[in-house]
Amino acid sequence: MATSSRVPAAERPVARVLPLLGLAHLDRLFDYQVSQEQSAQAQPGVRVRIRFAGRLVDAMLVEREEATEHPGRLRYLERVISPEVVYPERTRRLVDALCARYAGTRSDLIRAAVPARHAGAEAADTETPWEELGQAGEPDLSPWSGYQYGESFVDAVLDRRRARVAWQIAPGDDWAAALAALAAKVALGGGGVLVVAPDQGDVDALEAALRAHVGAKQITVLGAALGPQARYRRFLSILHGQGRIVIGTRSAAFAPVARLELAVVLFDGDENHVDPRAPYAHSREVLTTRASAEQASLIIAGHARTAEAQLLVESGWAHDLVASRDALRARMPRIQAVGDSDFELAKDPLARAARIPAVAFQALRGGLDAGRPVLVHTPRKGYIPTLACGSCRTPARCRHCNGPLGLPREESREAAVPTCRWCGRPDTRHRCAQCGATALRAVVLGNQRTAEELGRAFPSVRVIASGGNHQHREIPDAPALVVATPGAEPRIAGGGRYGAAVLLDTWALLGRQDLRAEEDALAKWAAVATLVEPHRRGGRVIVAADPGLPVVQHLIRWDMPTAAARELEQRREVRFPPAVHMAAIDGAAAAVDSVLKEARLPEHADILGPVDLPPGEHLPGEYDERRFGPAQRVLVRTPLGPRGELGAALKAAMIARIARREDLPLRVRVDPVRVG
Repeated sequence: MATSSRVPAAERPVARVLPLLGLAHLDRLFDYQVSQEQSAQAQPGVRVRIRFAGRLVDAMLVEREEATEHPGRLRYLERVISPEVVYPERTRRLVDALCARYAGTRSDLIRAAVPARHAGAEAADTETPWEELGQAGEPDLSPWSGYQYGESFVDAVLDRRRARVAWQIAPGDDWAAALAALAAKVALGGGGVLVVAPDQGDVDALEAALRAHVGAKQITVLGAALGPQARYRRFLSILHGQGRIVIGTRSAAFAPVARLELAVVLFDGDENHVDPRAPYAHSREVLTTRASAEQASLIIAGHARTAEAQLLVESGWAHDLVASRDALRARMPRIQAVGDSDFELAKDPLARAARIPAVAFQALRGGLDAGRPVLVHTPRKGYIPTLACGSCRTPARCRHCNGPLGLPREESREAAVPTCRWCGRPDTRHRCAQCGATALRAVVLGNQRTAEELGRAFPSVRVIASGGNHQHREIPDAPALVVATPGAEPRIAGGGRYGAAVLLDTWALLGRQDLRAEEDALAKWAAVATLVEPHRRGGRVIVAADPGLPVVQHLIRWDMPTAAARELEQRREVRFPPAVHMAAIDGAAAAVDSVLKEARLPEHADILGPVDLPPGEHLPGEYDERRFGPAQRVLVRTPLGPRGELGAALKAAMIARIARREDLPLRVRVDPVRVG
């Protein structure tokens, strides 16, 4: 219809819309005219098409008003894309809060919160009441009784009284069964449930547990493998109240669950919870923001605990939900640490061939003799053939070019000759330049090489390597030796558990130059230990690490709250997140300087740097170093205060920079998981 023939709507003829352009300086509302023909469908929260700067773009209609402050003539909306209200007010408030928190633009977060429209999905049935989609049974909530104040927490959730906890999953507990029972009970009472997990394996485990209580159609799963039509159809079913139990990975944190009464984030220390795209929101922060705004209960669940979760507990915002010491002792495997002085590999030729301490070899043999599978945990996948001195651990270098020595990737069982990874020269008589020792050791051997070595030590046992693109989700409950990397540990059919586990190359996790090295290592070790039989059934976990290390002692005692409190206190001493707010500003040196000069930072802000980007970090897109110079990083640190204060200041500075037509590459991340 021609613009000249349109008639303004009789009521609230002005639409305030947000163009979805992804540009910080255009992250604001613009006024457009609503015609009478569009008025019925042009409601707040619908997608519209507008003409902006001479081209047609998508936008979200945010408000309808009676008048405008724009002095000129308003353009009409081109059309209403769909009458579906896909951006309701609760989602809008969430997006606004997160934009202030992360110095982001609303269109970037809307991209994560609202899937692309698919017209075919709008014809599907998304109105059938949840109760009619399946037959639900009465859930068993007894697993929560094993935790201190667990029954009181469940009562509070079911009575619709806000309860927020950091749940430390006890060793061997079926977290999926406990969550499924509580989620089903909440849904049967008419409330909405949202569970966000770090990967699809956890989502699948929870979905299987939920099917014991509710019908398959009563569970809405949002995963990365969904196609556009299925994703949009499930989004609409949630929006219309049909999807009452929603589980999924990172982007599911934005799902518009009606009457949200229980939100859960599983294993919040996993990096999969961080969106790799701007503004790099963490699903834990999304759900804590939602829980506050929508007055919902919240569970932050994990075998270990992050410093961020501990801060919420110490501030009183959340509470502990832990098992008693007696319950832990009954459920835990026997955890034993052995340091280098305890290896005594020479006393057992088979143990020496398998590159594990003799006591660990005995634990594996005992588990296999008992008819159970056993687990060997390695930090990395594949082959990692880098070598170091067997005495002082100085990296082994080529005597010709000073390149790193490694082992060639050979499939034969013959001993490999150390070879330079730069010039290819073999070195049959290596001698350490530091201490003169001739022995070499692998810095880290991956799961494939470890599996080969263990296969020689246990020639009659099936060996399974799980990691990378070759993961085993489940194995039979029969004798087998499993070599797995973090997150790839197979579950045992029928709910069985491993007879023993060995944690190898622990120093490779602890020795990383990373703020979260100990926190991550403890979480990975705890995830392995919880898969092992309790000690009363012979379950053993051998940790190849110095028993005197505090992080090892926390694992042995299964004292995750104390470990998190110690980690948080160390962060306070050095003033690192989450004890402070911190932003990492990466980009060309001139761009970083410009933002810092323009930003009105909160009081008592510190500026650290500039320094080069940490190893492995790269700016998005194609950064031309010859044109812009080496990329720099500056850290801005401020005391804890309003969550959006630092982000809002940096966003305002970026907008001012764009207004001056500065286009040098720049990236801002607030409270990044990896500081460098």
